[in-house]
Amino acid sequence: MAKLDQKQIALLEAPNLAHVATLRKDGSPQLTVTWIDWDGEHVVFNTAVGRAKERHLRRDPRAGVEVVDPNDPYNFVSVTGPVELVEGQEAADHIDKLAKKYLGVDSYPNRRPGQHRVLCKVRPDYVYGTDS
Repeated sequence: MAKLDQKQIALLEAPNLAHVATLRKDGSPQLTVTWIDWDGEHVVFNTAVGRAKERHLRRDPRAGVEVVDPNDPYNFVSVTGPVELVEGQEAADHIDKLAKKYLGVDSYPNRRPGQHRVLCKVRPDYVYGTDS
């Protein structure tokens, strides 16, 4: 597992948006802007069952994540690696944590009845960034 430095971790911990890349069935990349987090070991993001990211990652559990500092576009971190999918209460709690980070609210306001959340944990096999 690759190590991130403090400057790279700070980009993930700040309320910066990330680009997440997954692979479609035909092997072409699919990119999504999403909320991002760092759990001390993994780059983490959240999605819902049935969405493109979730479907792609069940079929091919590899992803790339890039965060660019909005105040300095030359300060960035890119992480790629395999993804572990976690469902249940941990995933539901995590979307609320992200809502607090990005929106300043205690509960994710766009939750739909019957929607099941998926926590996506990217193991950083490759890390590239400003100081790499």
